[in-house]
Amino acid sequence: MNMKNRTLFVFLAGAAIGFCIPFLISSQSVSEDEHPLTEVPSASSSPRVPSSVEFAGQTVKLDRADLHERMDREMLAFTYSHQLTLLMIKRANRFFPIIEPILKECGVPDDLKYLMVIESNVDPRIKSSAGAVGLWQFMPTTGREYGLEVNDNIDERYNIEKSTRAACAYLKKSYRQFGDWMTVAASYNGGTGGVAKKQEVQGVTSALDMFLVEETSRYMFRLLAAKTVFENPARYGFLLRSEDLYPYIPPKKTVVVNTQIDDLTAFAKEQGVSLAQLKTENLWLRGDGLNNKSGRRYELKIPDEKALFYNPRDTKPHNTNWVIDR
Repeated sequence: MNMKNRTLFVFLAGAAIGFCIPFLISSQSVSEDEHPLTEVPSASSSPRVPSSVEFAGQTVKLDRADLHERMDREMLAFTYSHQLTLLMIKRANRFFPIIEPILKECGVPDDLKYLMVIESNVDPRIKSSAGAVGLWQFMPTTGREYGLEVNDNIDERYNIEKSTRAACAYLKKSYRQFGDWMTVAASYNGGTGGVAKKQEVQGVTSALDMFLVEETSRYMFRLLAAKTVFENPARYGFLLRSEDLYPYIPPKKTVVVNTQIDDLTAFAKEQGVSLAQLKTENLWLRGDGLNNKSGRRYELKIPDEKALFYNPRDTKPHNTNWVIDR
């Protein structure tokens, strides 16, 4: 067989095989449920809405049409915001070990950590267009009201421990007023006064039964969806390994200062780290120095430079349900 005929034979044989494959596949006894027909390269499915969610000791039933559909919307948002949801779980491995003990110490239900999740996407650097910053997204006025120092030089809304304690104080005060954690969550977004007014005008006690602006109405279900996905990421398609998570890296030491630091760059070098490393560990430092004419006491965390070069394979999951290699 000459080269021309051989090429023609190969072409015809390939075409015949390609023509037969669909018929071979269609002849297999696979039900439509097992192998659904689709006209696109990939298919998306809707995550199942749970019948109820346990949140802060309360059973939130989702059998009513409006509650079911509001939860459905947020479950879809979390499930298909792939990049963001993955990042939130990765970051939570670093920050939940800091947040959870403070919530417990302050007497706030552990589930309220998911409020921090939806507020900031677990990003301590985040700043909203309205001017709210940090993991708990405090506005300047509210931050000062709850004991945080907020100015051009120092902004304790970025201090993870202090802002978490301030958030606990806010949440507990709100709970004393409403007596319901879902309504407390709505008030964190819509304001205590605004939710209380709607409670009175509409004659209902729970924010789940109120007619609210869309953002606040969605807020409570984003909270429930966050908890649902975080408790079992693999169920919703997020297949993480332990090495994918960001580990908690404790500081090398903490330096207490009650004087002014004129040059933070020089101070960082004295501690054996760079300015970038010092300010990353202490995001609340907003200037080139530390103005402290009043002699206040500040704790500066000094990062462990060697620990920053971690081996991802040594990362321990804070929650083994987050990973598939547990």
